[in-house]
Amino acid sequence: MRTAVDNWSTMRSFQRDRSVTRASLRPGTVRRIVGFARPYRRLLAGFGVLIVLGAATGAVTPLLFKAIIDDGIVPGRAGVVQTLAGVVAALAVGEALLGLGQRWFSARIGEGLIYEMRSQVFDHVQRQPIAFFTRTQTGALITRLNNDVLGAQSAFTNTLSAVLSNILSVAFVLIAMISLSWQITVVALVLLPVFVVPARLLAPRLAALTRESYGLNAEMNTMMTERFNVAGAMLTKLYGEPDREVRTFRRRAGRVRDIGVTQAMYGRIFFVSLTLVASLATAIVYGVGGTFAARGSLEVGTIVALTAYLTRLYGPLTQLSNVHVDVMTALVSFERVFEVLDLRPAIEDVPDAVELPAGPVAVEFDHVGFRYPAATEVSLASLESTAVLDSRTPEPVLHDVTFRVGPGELVALVGPSGAGKTTISQLVGRMYDARDGAVRIGGLDVRAVSGRSLRAAVGVVTQDAHLFHDTIRANLLFARSDATEERMWAALDAAHIGRAVRDLPDGLDTVVGDRGYRLSGGEKQRLAIARLLLKEPAVVVLDEATAHLDSESEAAVQRALTAALAGRTSLVIAHRLSTVRRADRILVVDGGRIVESGTHDELMALGGLYAELHHTQFATQDDAGTGGRPGSRAAADAADTDDAADTDDAAVVGEVGEAGAPAAAGVTGPPADWSSGARVTLDPPNGGVAALPAAR
Repeated sequence: MRTAVDNWSTMRSFQRDRSVTRASLRPGTVRRIVGFARPYRRLLAGFGVLIVLGAATGAVTPLLFKAIIDDGIVPGRAGVVQTLAGVVAALAVGEALLGLGQRWFSARIGEGLIYEMRSQVFDHVQRQPIAFFTRTQTGALITRLNNDVLGAQSAFTNTLSAVLSNILSVAFVLIAMISLSWQITVVALVLLPVFVVPARLLAPRLAALTRESYGLNAEMNTMMTERFNVAGAMLTKLYGEPDREVRTFRRRAGRVRDIGVTQAMYGRIFFVSLTLVASLATAIVYGVGGTFAARGSLEVGTIVALTAYLTRLYGPLTQLSNVHVDVMTALVSFERVFEVLDLRPAIEDVPDAVELPAGPVAVEFDHVGFRYPAATEVSLASLESTAVLDSRTPEPVLHDVTFRVGPGELVALVGPSGAGKTTISQLVGRMYDARDGAVRIGGLDVRAVSGRSLRAAVGVVTQDAHLFHDTIRANLLFARSDATEERMWAALDAAHIGRAVRDLPDGLDTVVGDRGYRLSGGEKQRLAIARLLLKEPAVVVLDEATAHLDSESEAAVQRALTAALAGRTSLVIAHRLSTVRRADRILVVDGGRIVESGTHDELMALGGLYAELHHTQFATQDDAGTGGRPGSRAAADAADTDDAADTDDAAVVGEVGEAGAPAAAGVTGPPADWSSGARVTLDPPNGGVAALPAAR
């Protein structure tokens, strides 16, 4: 087994290498970087002036050394020596101040550019369709937003100033050296190929190694993102093999280490080449220049100046050789960011998008056909850690679906797992666009409606309600940022969780933990329902929204929803008989088609698929009350669990606690201290009020 896993990981690495080790940059990368810099033209102009002044100042100093020797020391003129020494000191101070100014300008430009780039990437990624996120590795995406953008930031804040100032310094130094002795300058420049040749040979390899390193870092980020959260850590502890996980991580980290060593050696080759050139050039200047001076054709001060210029020539060249690695890294970073920005969202507002009418609206499916988008339509191979995206066209999952949900009508969707119920619910909120036909809300095709208006009109509660690692208040305000505290409490009370939240020491400011894991499944659901009620949408989609609730909680929430959803268009996916029987109409979905439609009694009389589902899934449920629930573990397992729905163990009658005794109603596990960060319940047993320590 270990060999198979290791071989599989190696195969994936080989595939990844082929997709990221391209040695050349994409055409237009530099041009696009320049485009980002256009709004900073004035700052760039000021930056350029300071760089020119700094380079010129540095080029003047060796000439002053020459004057001190030839015009001061040799003739014995102490006054000239003192004056020129003071000028050299003043130039040194001026050069330092100019360097500070350059740094300020480069930081302003670089930070501004990266602020804009990071904001654009975040905004652009948020506009991608759900299909993009279902295929994309979260860690790889975060790497693009953080590491790659930071790599680009380094180019402007650290590298840009060094590159421009060193290039100008080299130019000014060469001009000054030629003016002093063009013969010695030419001899010194003959050695430059010793540096240029290694640079030309190693540059493409450096770019390829940088891309590979970025890809490996993205994979490690993905691995940590998936495992360093509550759900991932629990899965690893229950099913994973720690040694195998460590081997996989160490393999990737080891490759990054090897790449770093290779890059360091390439950098050392550059440095050794330049050091050798500088040493040989200095020997040439002293040898040739000393010969000329001995013959009286060259002054001693000129030799000193030329030697000083060599330091100012090869010093910048050495820095440029090191900067070369940074430049290639930055260009690759920009390129990877541009890849994300070039992703065109599959779902966008049309130019003349309209607003939905106020008040109750109808939802209509008009001969809707749908298939999920192919990978090539929504994703990047590098974000999926594959060499080539799967180009196969997915099979259709909906076929000629037609129905209408009138204003204030409650329609239930039922059917076997994988029938297409969740897909239908996702089309209502335009998580995807229909391939054939049209989905209409208020008589308007959702593709013609603005995204802002659609988000305001449609509210969704799924079985796996997502909560941010933040306070209860922040999670509620996510649905309606202008909600008052009074409205928040009203929504919590309607969802029958208000009293428990009030009793918490921090109340609305209680932190719910990663993905709300410090709450039970039922509490998460009720908090999600409170968020929905706070939003007050015209259309409500409940995708098995009460599957996690125990009988008492479900009955309370059902009463709240019945009152809150009055007059709203409601589409419910549920496998509980109590929910289905209260629906105004039931749509039976099978194989992506609506195969039956009617009330509970009508469909039972029909004796078709609904009647079969009723006998196999609902027969053991309590028909009498509003909180019909499974009577056994087998009944819960038999119920429709579309998309592998996860049912809370605490909702099953007869659940046994850790000590072997039956768990009290509403309790999700053994007692735990809230302040410890363990998972606890807000629901007190026997209808009491929870009193829990504050979260830390």
